[in-house]
Amino acid sequence: MAGITDEIRAQLVQKAIAAREKAYAPYSKFSVGAAVLGTDGKIYTGCNIENVSYGMTMCAERTALFKMVSEGCTEFEAIAIVAGDNVTDGAPCGACRQVMGEFAESLSGTEVILASLNGDYIVETVASMMPYPFVKFRPQED
Repeated sequence: MAGITDEIRAQLVQKAIAAREKAYAPYSKFSVGAAVLGTDGKIYTGCNIENVSYGMTMCAERTALFKMVSEGCTEFEAIAIVAGDNVTDGAPCGACRQVMGEFAESLSGTEVILASLNGDYIVETVASMMPYPFVKFRPQED
């Protein structure tokens, strides 16, 4: 986590807030935005996209991560998630935590930044958010 500065965290939070504005949430009225810092140095954003058949709904985190992968980057260093006035309003669901585990650069070193609309945030790691994920083959670092 040493490579992620407060400036980068703030930038990710602001990009997640902006992504939240694009959310399609006509049913729940619960808008979420996410911004992912890929290991390629690019920031990928996503928002939640609902469907009247709720099972077809896509979370902001997975939208951003899948966008990252579709652009050719398969690992990330940090993700910021913003939903509401409290930093934990956007805590990721289990499916998103599992997907984060798949694409995290390091389970214990990849940051999960939970932020509020006013820019306050707390920093967790993928490992702390999902301590026992199913993971792809990795070297013994984690």
